[in-house]
Amino acid sequence: MSRPPITPVVLTWNEAANIERTLSRLDWAPRVLVFDSGSTDGTQELARRFANVVVAERPFDSHAAQWEAAIRHPAVETDWVLALDADYVLTPELIEEIQGLDLSGPVRAFRASFRYCIEGMPLRGSLYPPVLLLYDRRVGHYVQDGHAMRFTTAEPVANLTGLVLHDDRKPFNRFLAAQRTYARLEAHKIRSTSWRDLGWSGRLRRLRWVVPPLVPIWLLLVKGLVFDGAAGWAYARQRWIAEWEISRALKSGRRQTPGASRTEGQIR
Repeated sequence: MSRPPITPVVLTWNEAANIERTLSRLDWAPRVLVFDSGSTDGTQELARRFANVVVAERPFDSHAAQWEAAIRHPAVETDWVLALDADYVLTPELIEEIQGLDLSGPVRAFRASFRYCIEGMPLRGSLYPPVLLLYDRRVGHYVQDGHAMRFTTAEPVANLTGLVLHDDRKPFNRFLAAQRTYARLEAHKIRSTSWRDLGWSGRLRRLRWVVPPLVPIWLLLVKGLVFDGAAGWAYARQRWIAEWEISRALKSGRRQTPGASRTEGQIR
């Protein structure tokens, strides 16, 4: 099978704990761009061990701006981009599906669903939403949306059936620092959006103390993570911490726009 005209692009900052697993599933691509924000943990050196990888560096300002710079970089010579965080690991089924896509049709972008992992163990459920990962870069652009960023396009979008593993193995202190930054960004978005325009999650979060105790109960009992043992409990704890930080940020009543952090990609 011929290789599809797709360039995987991976955003990184101190991702030595993850980058090799992600890049090892991209050997089908003639070129992969690793777009780094100035790592100091050997991420760039690890990436350069892969023969098909090109490493570029740009100082971080925001996730949306970083992604825009990455997909417009001269190293990306294809119209189609596969946009990955450094802890996104493609499954063999998804790789086969991508290689078999007809990219000449009317669909110009594809979403993928995720299976969340804790220290490499896949969970039976999570709160991580599908993400638009594969797209024709000519038909849209990135926007910042609270703590996350998204590629927005008016062109037709379809769903992929293969899954991506979200397998972040960085230490807990990195997770906690990222969540505190995300919480400030998300709280600012919730405070600055009218009640009418908020989704159900934003409305519940505006009530502040309602969501944190409900999230672990939902994950453990409704999603069934109690049957995933220690990994399921660990994920429930992570999401409780994330919601608690958002509640704290909302309570603080800060009105200024918080600065973005380069620590992570998109986490929910």
